[in-house]
Amino acid sequence: MTERVTIPSEPFATEGIDAVITWVDGADPAHRRKLDAWLAQAGLSRPPTAHPTRFNDAGEIDYCVASILRFAPWFRRIHIVVDDQRPRLLDRLKGSKFADRINLIEHGQIFTGFEKHLPTFNSRSIITMLWRIPDLAEHFVYFNDDMFLLRSVAPENFFRDGKPVQRGQWRRQSGHSLFGHLRSWFKRLRGSDSQRVGNLDSQQLSARVAGFDTRYYRMYHNPYPMRRSTLREFFDAHPDLLARNCAHRLRSNEQFKTEVLAAHLEIAADTALLDNTLRVVQLKPSEQLPARVRHKMRQADADEGAAFACVQSLEMAPQAVQREIVEWLDRRIGRPDKLFGAR
Repeated sequence: MTERVTIPSEPFATEGIDAVITWVDGADPAHRRKLDAWLAQAGLSRPPTAHPTRFNDAGEIDYCVASILRFAPWFRRIHIVVDDQRPRLLDRLKGSKFADRINLIEHGQIFTGFEKHLPTFNSRSIITMLWRIPDLAEHFVYFNDDMFLLRSVAPENFFRDGKPVQRGQWRRQSGHSLFGHLRSWFKRLRGSDSQRVGNLDSQQLSARVAGFDTRYYRMYHNPYPMRRSTLREFFDAHPDLLARNCAHRLRSNEQFKTEVLAAHLEIAADTALLDNTLRVVQLKPSEQLPARVRHKMRQADADEGAAFACVQSLEMAPQAVQREIVEWLDRRIGRPDKLFGAR
């Protein structure tokens, strides 16, 4: 799958920058029935990649949207990508000054021509198709619904002279590092679950697709700036990669991450800027000890460069920790109900 490509540079677009958020409410009975029906049809039991926590909604999207409206009001439009669902926040936005800023996008709109792969329960397949959103700006920033802005940011924090600003660090591909070989050997020795879909493995695969065979730029888990034309031109030239990557209903080790692929395409074409001035605080309250979570929040409060937060699987955390995180988000971002009620 390794292919070297050249993406031509373009002048910075003047039509504005869009935000794109992917969202699903896994507690919705209709969504659960749809997933269960597909699993039964495929003759599958529920694998780890279909664990309910991957789809659960703990209200994070309210803070995601609120943080964008408060700290990045310059976004032209916010596209929320859904599967026949409607976030409740849209009802609260009715009649507000923000109502016309939100655009609801159904999976069917971006999977046009690939409807046979719907329904999908795979964020990687969905992200592969984001560049096909109708009327999407040339420059856009992709947010998971559990990503938030913590402070005011400017367009230049995501694009400078039209070039996407990428945040991460260079690493050796596992096949070209002693640590990687040892990691692979240990996984085989331990008999690691082959169904587990690793983030770092998929990032390395994404880099190789863009032609980086010996190293990769490991991306941090924060909002991802992308250019629509970069992905359109790449997939126009490689329609087989588009078709294969969007076909998986659940996450697969065979998939690349399109946001990481896009970054490496820009790096290869010298149309990216690597800048870690702004940082992300990543909270995993279902895995990290409460003291660790509190420490990271205090660090973020003291760090002017901490511009982004990612809170993964909030609904899996102990209730007391959930309350502390929500209180912190209320303080850093503001209560969404108050912001959405603004006229």
